[in-house]
Parts: sequence; structure tokens; C-alpha cells
Amino acid sequence: MLSIAHSPDADDIFMFYALAFGWVNFPKPFTHHALDIESLNQEALKGTHAISAISFGLYPLIKDHYALLQPATSFGQGYGPKLVRLQNKPLKKNFKVALSGQYTTNALLFRLYYPQARVVYKNFLEIEGAVLKGEVDAGVLIHESILDFHPDLIVEKEIWEVWCELSNSELPLPLGGMALRRSIPLTQAIRMQKALNKAIVLALKHQDLLADMLLERSLVRVHKAHLDTYLSMYANENSCALSGEQRAGIDALFALGFKHGLYPELVACQDYLIPDSYENLRFS
Repeated sequence: MLSIAHSPDADDIFMFYALAFGWVNFPKPFTHHALDIESLNQEALKGTHAISAISFGLYPLIKDHYALLQPATSFGQGYGPKLVRLQNKPLKKNFKVALSGQYTTNALLFRLYYPQARVVYKNFLEIEGAVLKGEVDAGVLIHESILDFHPDLIVEKEIWEVWCELSNSELPLPLGGMALRRSIPLTQAIRMQKALNKAIVLALKHQDLLADMLLERSLVRVHKAHLDTYLSMYANENSCALSGEQRAGIDALFALGFKHGLYPELVACQDYLIPDSYENLRFS
């Protein structure tokens, strides 16, 4: 049985559950697993799941074993993860910071921008508390935490601002995507990508119904107003297929990583997408 993994944050849950609820027929039977983003990245390095959500910052390290899917992506556009600290505690150059995982996109950008910071990694749900307790001087909040954090905390820096400075652009900030194991036959991979795309289109068309179903089953961690806001940011019409600007953003991220020695070679995302045209050529 096919193994599909996604994160437990609201946008992944929303985009995936049209499949889980049976609104769309998937080409193969599947089990699904909800894991925090760094666990997903670590499992992708091992090749554990056939299809998995990943951080775009990880992808060049798994490109030989996974292809990139176009649907179910999350980008920041004027927003994204936030570096927060206590209001009365200005940061020194070597401040101690909690990040959500070594291979996350926000961690990649953070380390390039703050090379003197002392980094520790924590589950994303523990970061806010670690800052409030003084275990760390600051933390990068991700997922729904960016919408509603403790009033004693203030935003030191938006990772969106970091991205714009490092990339010298205002291209979409590539945060999370989906990867599919290369051992899956190409025709099946194309059909799986189409099914995932259809699931997202249906989810967006029936957003209120699906949101209510998720809330009633306690599948998301936020209330209705925050869910609507969060979905408008990270699960929207731009999540169905990669635009030219989004591809340019991914390539800019990969170029940054290569320039700073984080990847062994320069990668262009276009070379690692599922070639949809193959199915049309084969059956024409």
C-alpha cells in the first residue's frame, strides 16, 4: 500500500483531506501519516514514504530519489515564518535561537542571514514556549503560530524580509512542497499528481464545507477565523500548480544554497518535475 506523509498544519491537512475523505479517487490505495516538517524531511532522506511533504530547502539533497510534484505547495508572498523574541530582551549577535529543523527552508535562510547565532532545533510546537521560558533568546515561528502568539513576544525579523535581502528579489518564498519517489512508474506518477491537483481544486471549491468537517473532527489546531486566514495565505489557487514566478523562487532558493556550499550542485526545479506531456505522447 502506498504511504503518503504530510504535516499536521492546517494547509497540508486542508489540501490532503479531500483525498482522505474520498472526494477524489487516487490511483492506488494509500495510508497517510501526519508528521512535523523536520520529521518529514528526515524520513525523506531515508526514502521512507512514497509521497511526502518536504521543505523546499531539502529538495536538492533528495533529488536523485524523489521528483517534485506541482500541487500542494506553500509559498510566502509578503509573509512567512517570523523570528520572535521577548519584548524586553534585545538580541546580541550570538543570540541563542530555536528553529524548527535543520532542513527547513526557514532554517536555511536564517543560518545564512544570522551566521553568529547559536542554533538549537525543536519541534515547531515547542518554539514559542522555549522563548517565553527563556530557554532560548529567540525562535522562528512557523505554520499557524505566526497568526496568534503570546503578547509578550514581538517580531524581530520577518523571514520574508530575510528572503528578499538574500535573494535580491520579491519572488515567492518557497516553503513547502510535495515529493514523489522516483521508483513509482511514470504513468502512475502522472495520475497521482493529477489526483492531488483535483483534490485541491475540489477543496478550494468547497472550502467552507471542508473547513467545517476539519474543525468538527478536531483535525486542525485553529478556530474558524484563523483557519480561513491561514488557508488564504498557504492553501489557495496558487497551490494547484507551479507558476513561472514560483519556479523562479524555487530556483533562487536552490542557487542561494549552492552559492553557500549547502548543495553539491546547482539544481533547476524544471528538471525535476513530473513530465505531464509523457502521458499524452504515450497514449496519443
